[in-house]
Amino acid sequence: MSRESARSLGKGSAPPGPVPEGLIRVYSMRFCPYAQRTLLVLKAKGIRHEVININLKNKPEWFSEKNPHALVPVLENSQGQLIYESAITCEYLDEAYPGKKLFPEDPYEKARQKMVFELFSKVLTNKTTTFFGGNSLSMIDYLMWPWFERLDALELNECIAHSPKLKLWVEAMRKDPTVSALLKDAKTYQGFLDLYLQNSIEACDYGL
Repeated sequence: MSRESARSLGKGSAPPGPVPEGLIRVYSMRFCPYAQRTLLVLKAKGIRHEVININLKNKPEWFSEKNPHALVPVLENSQGQLIYESAITCEYLDEAYPGKKLFPEDPYEKARQKMVFELFSKVLTNKTTTFFGGNSLSMIDYLMWPWFERLDALELNECIAHSPKLKLWVEAMRKDPTVSALLKDAKTYQGFLDLYLQNSIEACDYGL
């Protein structure tokens, strides 16, 4: 369902060719939480895609043509259309592709999820369901998850130690097949961070 470039592309690399018909391409970086949002949605919806990893410490000259800010994620389809900004890429995928809808169909409920996402830190005490969109996992959960996955690596688990509702949510998220398929362990994240903070161009390819 997906294919991924083994190592990230950096300065001096040739730009990839056109996106094959029937696929969508995501320009990513293996440790980027924003890109992970998009990968979670691609996986959850079963969208056939390919992943091109970009070395954010040694960016290819051509990458600014994909996104003027030269950041990931960026989506590119076989028509050459480009979409960037993580929340926007996720909403695009949910609207453009068939299958399970991650945002609610009801306009009010969709707006409510977006409001919760924007005001996340202020609504934890009002949370009454397992997931943030209700009793089943939906878009808002995928949009927030990448930062919680990294708590172990950053030694910040105490941030949720006194929030039973949040701890239950984290446990439920880890059991989701889409989330578990993309999980990286804390040691891998720590290895990446050590190199990234040293401005090493090898950071984005740590563990390969």
